[in-house]
Amino acid sequence: MTEPVAAEVGRDFIRDIVQADLDQGKYREIVTRFPPEPNGYLHIGHAKSIALNFGIAQEFPGRCHLRFDDTNPVKEEQEYIDSIQADVRWLGFDWGKNLFFASDYFDRLYEWAEQLIRDGLAYVDDQTQEEIRLSRGTLTEPGKNSPFRDRSVDENLGLFRRMKAGEFPNGTRVLRAKIDMAAGNINLRDPVLYRILHAHHPRTGTKWHIYPSYDYAHGQSDAIEGITHSICTLEFEDHRPLYDWFIEKLPVPSQPHQYEFARLNLTYTLLSKRVLTQLVRDGHVAGWDDPRMPTMAGMRRRGVPPAALREFVKRIGVAKANSVVDVGMLEFCIREELNRTSQRRMGVLRPLKVVIENYPEGQTEELEAINHPDDPSAGTRKITFGRELYIEQDDFMENPPKKFFRLSPGNEVRLRYAYFVKCTGVIKNDKGEVVELRCTYDPATKGGNAPDGRKVKATMHWLPAAASVPAEIRIYNQLFANPSPDAQNFAADLNPNSLEILSDARIEASVAASNSTEPMQFERQGYFVRDKDSTPGKPVFSRTIGLRDTFAKEVAKG
Repeated sequence: MTEPVAAEVGRDFIRDIVQADLDQGKYREIVTRFPPEPNGYLHIGHAKSIALNFGIAQEFPGRCHLRFDDTNPVKEEQEYIDSIQADVRWLGFDWGKNLFFASDYFDRLYEWAEQLIRDGLAYVDDQTQEEIRLSRGTLTEPGKNSPFRDRSVDENLGLFRRMKAGEFPNGTRVLRAKIDMAAGNINLRDPVLYRILHAHHPRTGTKWHIYPSYDYAHGQSDAIEGITHSICTLEFEDHRPLYDWFIEKLPVPSQPHQYEFARLNLTYTLLSKRVLTQLVRDGHVAGWDDPRMPTMAGMRRRGVPPAALREFVKRIGVAKANSVVDVGMLEFCIREELNRTSQRRMGVLRPLKVVIENYPEGQTEELEAINHPDDPSAGTRKITFGRELYIEQDDFMENPPKKFFRLSPGNEVRLRYAYFVKCTGVIKNDKGEVVELRCTYDPATKGGNAPDGRKVKATMHWLPAAASVPAEIRIYNQLFANPSPDAQNFAADLNPNSLEILSDARIEASVAASNSTEPMQFERQGYFVRDKDSTPGKPVFSRTIGLRDTFAKEVAKG
């Protein structure tokens, strides 16, 4: 299990409210909750809510509950429940004994619904879903009362009990609150409390034939659990009057209050659960944990460190107004954390063979390479140098532009940890493509420095041909090509180059042999992590994030 992270005290309007409530003696203990619906995988937007709710419980005297609002069995699965728990723990938080489900409260919620009926505050409506929708009115026009709104208490109780007993088909009746069909807030226009749904529930089986709406179950679950600060995203602001109406009208054991904060919006990213579900169902991605997905499962598989997500959430803060965060800030946090923690290795993604003609045939030697330039305690490792090597195809140009300092005919470069080498010949195939280089090396430059003081302008990574291992490398880019993808037509904005598979890459033998799931830096290439698709005979590595390419920037400048 992931160790709980240390509390990181921050400042924002939610924390100011919590502190003021404690100072005024309103509460002795702060109780928050993270209440996901188990109908999909968590995404990076949920990370913000998780960090806020669990963070407050750590920083102030209190606790945070993990509660599943499992009120819609048609869309809910045990797979989602398991994945959500794994994601919260991975992010660094733990709910301890405080794991709850809205379904734990179904009996009490039903009793309270009967109480609303007896108090004349709820009624059974026989209208269809479409008729109810049309009668609710608009933002500028009031709704119309249901023809069934004035049923007697006895008739409503009888019908509601028969609904519970499973006597009616799906969609034939609902229970609605009786509030005000002319209310300016549409959420108060007799909202639905219960609908008939003959479906198997992951936890209650077939016991129930009616299920509470989210709006009805959510606030009452908060009250049952003694939640002091019910923290929601901004789209629930218009639901707060309804939240308060239920708390006022029902004999709930506590009086929670709802607070709203701005949800996370990222460039090049869609966080709509509908869109994410459709991406999976339509095969645009390879599942909820596809490394291109903004799900926490996808980011974990891609090698994103949880500490980077926590830092990102801390940096963007908690605000009252919606805004869009540049995905570059997330990438910065990922690079910063990986640069600090990841060991260095060498991988050649697009190999080009090099034969060092003046290096003795059959001879090899061991060279020492450091594992982390800023952490001496990470130690060193041995890499094998020999006559035949691989370098990156991009590190050679036969006719280089002015600012290209890597290998070219007659140019000398440094091989990392090894020697200076100079290109003396180019071998091409029938298509005119460069397939092999002939080079010479200077034995006096072992370790990467020349005794005569001459300098080279480029240091390149490499791998020995005999002692390296073939691997598949998956290069992931943004899933969407548009910085503001259209949620209604998201397929049109998909990036056709979001995944590139390099099947002939080479990696250090020790990397292939290790089963470590920790990300590492392939020097000069980026950060990579072993993928779950790896097999003993075919290692697969995914790029978490790339390094900045200064040459590309120079080219862009012209």
